[in-house]
Amino acid sequence: MPNNTKQLLVFLFLSVGIFNTSTAHDIDVTGVARILLYEEQSNEYQLSIVDQQVPPIYNIENVLPDRCESLEPSRFSYRFSCQPALNIDDTIAFPWGFEGVVVVAQWLDGSNVSAYFPGDGNFVDVPLSQLNAGAASILSLAKTYLELGAEHILFGIDHLLFVLGLLLLLKGFWVVIQTITAFTVAHSITLAFAVLGIFPIPNPPIEVLIALSIVFLAREIIVGHSGKRTLAHSRPWIIAFVFGLFHGFGFAGALGELGLRDADIPMALLFFNLGVEAGQVAFIFVLITAYHLCRRLLKDLIPSIQRGLAYGLGGIAMFWFLERLPALVII
Repeated sequence: MPNNTKQLLVFLFLSVGIFNTSTAHDIDVTGVARILLYEEQSNEYQLSIVDQQVPPIYNIENVLPDRCESLEPSRFSYRFSCQPALNIDDTIAFPWGFEGVVVVAQWLDGSNVSAYFPGDGNFVDVPLSQLNAGAASILSLAKTYLELGAEHILFGIDHLLFVLGLLLLLKGFWVVIQTITAFTVAHSITLAFAVLGIFPIPNPPIEVLIALSIVFLAREIIVGHSGKRTLAHSRPWIIAFVFGLFHGFGFAGALGELGLRDADIPMALLFFNLGVEAGQVAFIFVLITAYHLCRRLLKDLIPSIQRGLAYGLGGIAMFWFLERLPALVII
């Protein structure tokens, strides 16, 4: 990277109020150090510590991944190389007891990323996944994003409750397959649009709409038990597709948890979506198994259980709707 670009980054780092304080940055006051990480050329890096009060690192290899080795240092900075290159699986562990560090990384493709990393009193760990490091390999990227996708659906209670509502609404194996497929196709489309920046939408309206989608499903389940038929009963795949579009935008927020370079985004998107589908299928399998057990043991109570679940879904979703509504005012 040209020296004038480096100097500009350092100047901006020193002069801009990164921590939103009215006074100049002083590590003795803030407890936060500032680091610049440059990718100089393929597999070679430069690490600069902005604050003079920060203790020197006497052996840079001790803070780097095992496969990295130090190079001849330049003035006020450490240089090192890694074979293979740094990637999202790596962590740099600084041996400082600070409150944390702010790291600005400039990669060879010209991208600049910054992030804050808190310390634990002894070390400050800097996972490069949060600094848009490249993928280590296709297998590593696949594992990371499959797990992230599965975790997001399995720990995303609102998404799971929507799937539960669909299953309570539907009757017949092929109807279930068609409706879940429509939901999957829809959220895959909007997930891709949001992540690729084609059609980004702020998160608060999406969270409100997701809550409303569950309220709507709960109402349709209750209406169905009273003998009335609506579009949700005759063409459930249409409803699943429309609301699936909203849920896809909701899924997109999770991909911000791990940064990636632009070249790795398509594969990350693919594996994240596969992880979401795997988690969704696992959840549906558990629900179907539980349904068959209840039908065998509590056959006469099935309608009452379904109505109770519908009212429960509606109550929880309405609480979420009211809770999330104020966020629309401060978008």
